[in-house]
Amino acid sequence: MTEGWIFDIQRFSVYDGPGIRTNVFLQGCPLSCAWCHNPEGKPFRPVLRFYPDKCAGCGACAAACARHVHILEEGGRRLLRENCTGCGKCAEACLWSALELPARRVGAEEVVREVCRDRDFFAESGGGLTLTGGEPLSQPLFAAELARLARAEGLSVCVETSGFCPPEALARIAPDTDWFLYDWKITDDALHRRYTGQSNALIRENLALLDRLGARVELRCPIIPGVNDSREHLDGIAALAAEFPCIRSVKLEGYHAFGCNKALQVGMEPFPLQSSMEQSALELLAADLSQRVRQPVSC
Repeated sequence: MTEGWIFDIQRFSVYDGPGIRTNVFLQGCPLSCAWCHNPEGKPFRPVLRFYPDKCAGCGACAAACARHVHILEEGGRRLLRENCTGCGKCAEACLWSALELPARRVGAEEVVREVCRDRDFFAESGGGLTLTGGEPLSQPLFAAELARLARAEGLSVCVETSGFCPPEALARIAPDTDWFLYDWKITDDALHRRYTGQSNALIRENLALLDRLGARVELRCPIIPGVNDSREHLDGIAALAAEFPCIRSVKLEGYHAFGCNKALQVGMEPFPLQSSMEQSALELLAADLSQRVRQPVSC
């Protein structure tokens, strides 16, 4: 049985593909996007989440942890995350739900059985399963098996991907995928390296691969104020839409600050831009782009 790591299953999503969908979040991502709204899904291992407002300071976590991750001291507490192996014993011992280890290793068949519980919603709305993350294709065999089993159950499958993955992973999952929700974050390669830690060259090459495979793609473009809300980036999006017939629609996604608290909960630095993007500003960019591409543009 093919197994992999997931950190959440989210029901009744209406933003990640057509209809009502059940999103399965796969653990691990090779990019380090500064504005990531799922920072708990970045590491390729389980990550402990700590909710300080729930902590009673009782010390049960410290007593349960053999690796001395939890240090309670006068005036507060510290987490020595470098010592943590993700065993989850501290979260089990916490009576106040101040600690959580969401990642779990599961079999593909178990996941698809759980997703199939929502089959009636899919049938009424034209929805299905969406694989997301993290980067789902960073677990290529697990993701492909999830897609294959879901299609065998008659479910629609969407894959939300950064495109930064081995080409073989895309080619393997493409036959069982109805839609790729494909990120295009920053057109300028130097800026892409600065804000994600990687070049966008492989992402562009993989988009060309999907085009050759005849896949259907919704190009998803997060717009981050002060980073990529520029004429140059809109020009880059328009150029991709003109070049690749596989792109059937374009979606501009406004930055929101929901990931900032989650970053603190898992011991990461939040993105310094704390305010969400105004919907009116995003709509102006979408109206501008819609004048230059043949595909429908939404935001």
